[in-house]
Amino acid sequence: FWVGRLGEDAVTALGLAWPLVFLTISFAGGFTVAGTVLVAQHKGAGNDDRIDHVAGQTIAFVSVLAVVFSAVGYVFVPDLLGLIGATPGSEVHALAVDYTRTIFLGVVFMFGFFIFQALLRGWGDTKTPLMLMAFGVAINVVLDPILILGFQDNTLFGALGLRGLETTLFDLTGFSGMGVQGAAVATVVSRALGAGLGFAWLFSGKVGIHLTLDDLLLRRETVERIVRIGAPASVEQSTRALGVTVLTALVALVGTNAAMSQDAVVGGFTIANRITSLVFLPSLGFARGTETVVGQNLGSDQVDRAKRAVRAGVGIIAVVLVGVSVVTVTFADAIVGVFIAGEGADAVTAIGVDYLAIVGPTFAFLGAFQILQGGFRGSGSTTLAMGFGIASLWVFRIPAAYYLSQMQGMGPQGIWWGIAFSNVATVVVAAAWFLRGTWTENVVEEERATPAD
Repeated sequence: FWVGRLGEDAVTALGLAWPLVFLTISFAGGFTVAGTVLVAQHKGAGNDDRIDHVAGQTIAFVSVLAVVFSAVGYVFVPDLLGLIGATPGSEVHALAVDYTRTIFLGVVFMFGFFIFQALLRGWGDTKTPLMLMAFGVAINVVLDPILILGFQDNTLFGALGLRGLETTLFDLTGFSGMGVQGAAVATVVSRALGAGLGFAWLFSGKVGIHLTLDDLLLRRETVERIVRIGAPASVEQSTRALGVTVLTALVALVGTNAAMSQDAVVGGFTIANRITSLVFLPSLGFARGTETVVGQNLGSDQVDRAKRAVRAGVGIIAVVLVGVSVVTVTFADAIVGVFIAGEGADAVTAIGVDYLAIVGPTFAFLGAFQILQGGFRGSGSTTLAMGFGIASLWVFRIPAAYYLSQMQGMGPQGIWWGIAFSNVATVVVAAAWFLRGTWTENVVEEERATPAD
């Protein structure tokens, strides 16, 4: 919303920057799945002495990965953005570089926040991560308008009737905002504060898991187990992120041949895709809960309860997202219009509305797929989940989007129909495999015989 006050270039810059950030977060973040699975199954099996150890090992290992990817990403951002479709030397490219490099500098803090959430989910506590997320969101909400727009022509001060205060603050500071980079700074600061609180709670023992410094000293056996479980999830998520990157590049390519400008097409896709991500969050929450319930039940050898949990999750999220689809498609114009202002806003809005009209009706299928994936991951079948995750983008989505948009000459609409097709096709295949019932394995049996060090 706040970046949208800056206009079309700013929104387009975010659209081009986000796939790279998502790719890095996804690669290392996939390993947090191992923390969730191991903590959940050890708790279900009653192996309390192992929980703190696997939690500490997950934190240490993922933190090392985050540092490496932060450095590599920072260095190669300009070239990578050029590959996606940003024109080097353009205003959009410069804005995207500033945003992405700032995010990369704070990747370690962002991962700390994600690791805390993953470990607590495995323990069965989703309320504490919720409170911490609410705290982070509140900080972000406060910082965003200030850091992005500063104290000059800030929409927030105008809406609150505080132009006098705005003038005073500008006279004192001369701060006119950081633009798109301000959004990145706000995100990094809020995640850093959240990660700091989360780790303080983990070391204090107030959240069930009680870490010591010794738990952070990497042990080869445990790291190998984390890699075995987490690597498929990491490959799945990073491949998915790479697919989003390729899809964004395809949108940019189609934009150069469309009647509307490339910036309008990419900007409309960016806003509509973020709205889809927002709608997607309930299913992601249920999927994470499903990982925990399945993991704990399989850890205590209750296979039927694990299967029932997945079926219940699919039913609930399908009902919820059908209602969300109706609202989103009905009010698409008003929803998209909130997130863009200034020159080019009408063209961007039209693209976003078109996207939601085609993809919106498939939200329930998208949600059901995530619940099924949560069940597969909770059982430790992360390789299976990886296969379906890769297929959703690289077998069903990208080929269909390319074929319809390029070979059939449908332009941007061809991409939207490709996305809709993949949402439906993927869940059909995953549901068929779920009904086979061969995914209900347990990954902690061998762990019981392995000493902590």
